[in-house]
Amino acid sequence: DRRCAANVDCACRVVYHLFARWGGLARGGRILRAALILCLLALSACGPMSPEKAAERCEERARMAQGPTGHLTLGVNSSTGGYVGGSIGVSSDYLRGADPMLVYERCVVDLTGQDPIRQPDLR
Repeated sequence: DRRCAANVDCACRVVYHLFARWGGLARGGRILRAALILCLLALSACGPMSPEKAAERCEERARMAQGPTGHLTLGVNSSTGGYVGGSIGVSSDYLRGADPMLVYERCVVDLTGQDPIRQPDLR
């Protein structure tokens, strides 16, 4: 995931500058060592995503490209009486008029580096 790599790069730059400013591990102490270890752990977590997980994530994105989404909640309780709540969501892919199938395919390729393993279930 590009965002993951960018966040790790940013964190590692901070550790590098702290390392350079404090003169290395001998002077930086435990905090700097811990930050360096966290940076390396974060980098190891940025491996490729499984094709199945990418398909699930990208299906949701493609569904949102089909049109606006929303929900409405109605209820009554004894303390405050009636209540109403709701939300409407519109994705940037929908606003651009992007084809949901193309959104799905590009998303999977971006996350895994390979073509989709199955067709999306766009309800």
